[in-house]
Order: sequence, then structure tokens, then C-alpha cells
Amino acid sequence: MGTHPNAPSRIFATSEPLKATLNAKLLGTGVAARFAGDLPFLFKVLSIGKALSIQAHPDKALAQRLMRERPDLYKDANHKPEMAVALTPFEALIGFRSIPEIQENLRAFPEFAAAVGSAAAEPFLATAHLASGQDAKAHLKAVFSALMNSDPTITAAHVKSLAARLNALEQRNPVQELLIRLDSEFPGDVGVFCALLLNYLKLNEGEAIFLAANEPHAYLSGDCVECMAASDNVVRSGLTPKFKDVKTLVNMLTYNHGPAYLQILKGDPYKGSSSSVLYDPPIEEFSILRTSLKNGSEKFAGIDGPSILIVTSGKGTLLVGGDALQAGLGYVFFIGAGVPVELRSAEGSDEAFTVYRAFCV
Repeated sequence: MGTHPNAPSRIFATSEPLKATLNAKLLGTGVAARFAGDLPFLFKVLSIGKALSIQAHPDKALAQRLMRERPDLYKDANHKPEMAVALTPFEALIGFRSIPEIQENLRAFPEFAAAVGSAAAEPFLATAHLASGQDAKAHLKAVFSALMNSDPTITAAHVKSLAARLNALEQRNPVQELLIRLDSEFPGDVGVFCALLLNYLKLNEGEAIFLAANEPHAYLSGDCVECMAASDNVVRSGLTPKFKDVKTLVNMLTYNHGPAYLQILKGDPYKGSSSSVLYDPPIEEFSILRTSLKNGSEKFAGIDGPSILIVTSGKGTLLVGGDALQAGLGYVFFIGAGVPVELRSAEGSDEAFTVYRAFCV
């Protein structure tokens, strides 16, 4: 949902591209000036039945260079920070685990250590926990680079050995179960071992994760709404049949590391509302507003920028400028800058009327 050329939205009644209808009034003068008269975000719904690739998205400087050097693979020059809000129980790998956790995994999973190789694994085990700042990140980069650049045939053998050993266990913990599942989806893939390097998160409905540029992640299962800066740039390295740009990925990552719980966002009540929650990442392109109503309504003053709203459950009505627009599952609305809106749930419905609204101010 948006104006990105790979899948531009159209007005339902006329099939006119959304981008063709935009002007400074609909975008708001500030947004129109800052983003060249275009919508600055891309809004999606994802339903993930099989793990998506180990990936990261470039910052603006890197995106410009990648587009210049490889326009066949990287088709725009924008960065792509993104946020995902869970619609169902949702699993993801996001950001590097703490160094002590990774050290423990190298000890507990000899197949992982063998795939990394002693030249990188042994120094990491010996001294990485004593390092700080850039030195700690250098240790982490050495391990990740060694794994990503390992011989695919040898790595596949280590993955196969790991899966066989774990399948023989009578009881398995969640990470062991995940390793088996990833191998079943991508047999022998180096990305299976990334579950031992990256934080494994399980989100409940309404919980969110924000991914800045140059941070590794992979969505594993579940449904979510996702919003991002208007870009389609993805640098991949595992769990995918698509092109793997290992060199770029290894060199672009921040190698920030830390515990998983710090990555989960709950959202904050929106202007004192009991039915609306705001997810407000530290970027200028977008925020997300979640509203859930049951036998109720809520009025919203106009927002000083454009927004896109999607209904993710239930039925209701949007009251806009004297018009009552019926809304059900999957309905999508563009709302111009400064336009007040009232949301009203259907009377007597057992299901909450839930909408997500991405906007920029």
C-alpha cells in the first residue's frame, strides 16, 4: 500500500494510481516539501508460512552506492528502516545476541563452531567477552563473516549433522526446535546457524519490532502489518534461493548486540485514548496507529500529513466529511492531511473493529 513503483496502489473506484492524485493539500505542505511531493512510506501486510531470508536494509549512503553499482539488483536509492506489528503470534530473528550468549552457543553446538571455523571461533571464545565497543563488534564481525563465507558444501554437512543430532533428542528446547524447522525449510542452508547468532523473538498480537538500517533480521512465521520508508532494497545472505550479497551484508552491519527483550515495543496510548496505541519509531517517514473498537467509536482530529488505513478485523464505519464509508476486513483507505475521521464499530458484533493507520507528519 503506497506509491512505490514495484506495486503502486490505485483508487478502487477509478483505477487511477494513488500517486497521480497526490498534491500538497493531501500530503500536507511539510511532507510534500520534504519528500518531493510523494508518499514517504510503504505499508504492507505479511503472512509468513515459511521463514523469510536473513537480510538487512541499507542506509541512504549505501543505497545510493548500490543502486549506482548494481541497478539490476538495487532499484532505488532510499534507505529502508521498518517496523512490524504482530497481528497473530509472530516469530522473528532480530539483531545479534549478546556476546556471552553467542559464546555459549559455540560451546553447546559443535556443528556451529565447526562451520565458523577455529580461526574465528577460538579468539571469539577466548576474549570477546572481555572486549567492549568497536573491539567487541570486530570480534562479532569476524565470526559472522567466517560463517557467511564458509564453504557451502561443508556447511551443509554440518547443518545435516546438527539436525540429525537434534532430531534424536527426546526433549528439545525452543531454539533446538527452531533449528530443525529451519533446516526442513532450507535444507543445509548457512542461515540455519544464524538462529544461534541472532535474537529469537516471539511476539504477541500488538507487540512490535523496529529495525533501523543495517541491522540483521529474518521474519519466521505469523502475520503482521509492516511499514517502512518507501524503498524495496534488501541485502540477503541466507534462508533464500534469491541472490545472496554476502560481501555487502557482512560489511554493512552495525554489529550492535544485546538481549532480545530490548527489541520489543509495546506502543503507547495515543493522546489518552483507551482504544488507540501509537508506535512511534525514531525516524521521520512514518508512525503507526492501532485502534481497536467494540461497540464503540473514536474521533480523530486531522493529522498534519498523509495516512493509509487498513482494516485487519471486524466491521465498522469511517465517518469523513459527512460521508459514512463502510469498512470490513482488508478495506484500505487513503486519508489526506488535516482530514478529521471518526471510526465506529458495527453494533452487536462479537469481533473487534481493528484498524492500523500508517502516517507521516
